[in-house]
Amino acid sequence: MKTPRPVLALLFLVALTGCAADEDVVVLRLAHVLGMDHPVHLGMAHFGEQLEARSGGTMRVEIYPSSQLGSERETIELLQLGTLDLAKVSAAVVENFVPEMGVFSLPYLFDDSEHLWRVLGGPIGKEILLAGEPYRVRGLCYYDAGFRSFYLRAGDGASPDELDGKKIRVMRSNLSIRTVNLLGANATPLAYGEVYTALQQGVVDGAENNPPNFFGSKHYEVSDTYVLDEHSAPPDVLLISTWRWNQLSAQQQAWVEEAIEASVTHQRALWVEATEDALAAVEAAGVTVIRPDKAPFREAVTPLYEELAGTALGTWADRIRALAAAPEPAPEEIPIPEADRQP
Repeated sequence: MKTPRPVLALLFLVALTGCAADEDVVVLRLAHVLGMDHPVHLGMAHFGEQLEARSGGTMRVEIYPSSQLGSERETIELLQLGTLDLAKVSAAVVENFVPEMGVFSLPYLFDDSEHLWRVLGGPIGKEILLAGEPYRVRGLCYYDAGFRSFYLRAGDGASPDELDGKKIRVMRSNLSIRTVNLLGANATPLAYGEVYTALQQGVVDGAENNPPNFFGSKHYEVSDTYVLDEHSAPPDVLLISTWRWNQLSAQQQAWVEEAIEASVTHQRALWVEATEDALAAVEAAGVTVIRPDKAPFREAVTPLYEELAGTALGTWADRIRALAAAPEPAPEEIPIPEADRQP
């Protein structure tokens, strides 16, 4: 009988833990699903370099990219077991464990990148990072994952009518599924590694992702159109097991936070460049890039916001919308909504 991949990853990590080369060096093992040339991977590599330098070589990071230790959901489960130290995952996946993260999957919530980072870098962003502690994961930072847009094997997708009836791959996020269905398409959850073949074989008619992922995954090779509707902006989140975090000294925690801050600045600069390069590359490859009128898309998803009125998630959304044109007040002035948690 074939051993499940999460079990293999668990055994692998236990074996690594048992053969550490230097007991005086704290090794943090970090897993993610992206390739090594991705700007988020490069940001985390910078985190490792910064941590080793700031700690005088007493701390280092070992990165396991490209789904070596499993899917994003599987790596979160390893964090909860305390077997894996760090994992980079999409907020859209984290929402299945930490409900507050779901607000980032709401459609057309952010006006632009400035609005997005006003939220992520402020009190709201910090509150949501720490909301996972009852679930044995602590958010360390957000990495820029841009805005997600639709791409199709055929058709232009310039309006919700063009999406009607099409099977669109989405992440395993209830809010992403609801959004795509409201736009008239049929949401089809699939693992990231299965999308290329699904597009190629017509299992799905399209998918949605940010420009660097669209290009880096080579999905543009099996897509005709990229529709920049920018419907959602779930950031990538770097999580640490609360068990591992609590094992670190106050000084070690400070080094981690300082290194993280430096890596976020570095990664955001890489992301802007990667986005521009990706759009230019897919257009050069023959993909038609469409910048549609977003108004019909926004109108189509209004029932979702009506359903959320008065809920904890709706309150988070209201707070975020209030920051569209104004800075956030000091933390003590903000009423914190009670979350519907089930640890």
